[in-house]
Amino acid sequence: MPTQNPAPTSFDEAVAQSAQKAVDRLAAARAGVEAVIFGQRQVVEQALVTLLSGGHGLLVGAPGLAKTKLVETLAIVLGLDSQRVQFTPDLMPSDILGSEVLEETADRKRSFRFVPGPIFAQLLMADEINRASPRTQSALLQAMQESHITVAGVRRDLPRPFHVLATQNPIEQEGTYPLPEAQLDRFLMQIDVLYPDRAAERRILLDTTGDAQAKATPAVSSDDLAQAQRLVRRLPVGESVVEAILDLVRSARPGEGDPQIVRHVAWGPGPRAAQSLMLTVRARALLEGRLAPSLADVAALAEPVLKHRMALTFAARADGETIPGLVQKLVARIG
Repeated sequence: MPTQNPAPTSFDEAVAQSAQKAVDRLAAARAGVEAVIFGQRQVVEQALVTLLSGGHGLLVGAPGLAKTKLVETLAIVLGLDSQRVQFTPDLMPSDILGSEVLEETADRKRSFRFVPGPIFAQLLMADEINRASPRTQSALLQAMQESHITVAGVRRDLPRPFHVLATQNPIEQEGTYPLPEAQLDRFLMQIDVLYPDRAAERRILLDTTGDAQAKATPAVSSDDLAQAQRLVRRLPVGESVVEAILDLVRSARPGEGDPQIVRHVAWGPGPRAAQSLMLTVRARALLEGRLAPSLADVAALAEPVLKHRMALTFAARADGETIPGLVQKLVARIG
């Protein structure tokens, strides 16, 4: 008679058993992504943390750094139904959300039928999101926050899980529309995609210009991802980590932190930033095989979670201050 795993006897034991299965699946998913995306280990980690947390990510980087390839690979490895929208100045909200079309039957009866747009996917890639007009960009706001849209007064729920991974080119700004602060705040993390080091670029040259190239393969299903997302919210967070998150976020606001630092800040992160940190530190811990986050997780994720939720004063920019530099100064105070 085959042996069976004993039933968990407590809540903590149930979480531990679920976590071990999730850790194994996430390790396979991470390996699957890194088999295709070379030299971007931190970017892959932050992208997986974003999806594990149930949030949306903004990938910022110069052309040719595999941002699009990363999103496509994530969709395949995580078993997500995906769609891609190339944002352009003439893109309309209906091109993303969908629209109602008037149909006429054989007996000449007319009725409207809703034709879903590409947003009805588990993973939407918004390529070069800052090239679309503010009107079109704002079409994503309700979807990103509430996981449903409203067209012609009718609420339409989006698939679960639902994620937006948007890309943005920080170099070429002509013909672009900066994302408004309200939309930036909807992104759980801003993930900066930097140039690979020499060894990684060498591997890229050798592995991507030959006859055979690595291809992404499914490692987990969308149901596995949804289970892991629920598990993330159940992981315990120590009091020291909670206090560190509060200290970090509140000290980044004008009037609350060290005057020598916050005098450079025009506006700082709101409560959604603290919520984002609480989720992402749990997700990072699970991704690394731990059942509870640490202060190291807070320090590692502070910059990608906070930097798009802050702005410098004009004087600070003139003095050469940067948001990442200020965040690092704040992080140094919580250790």
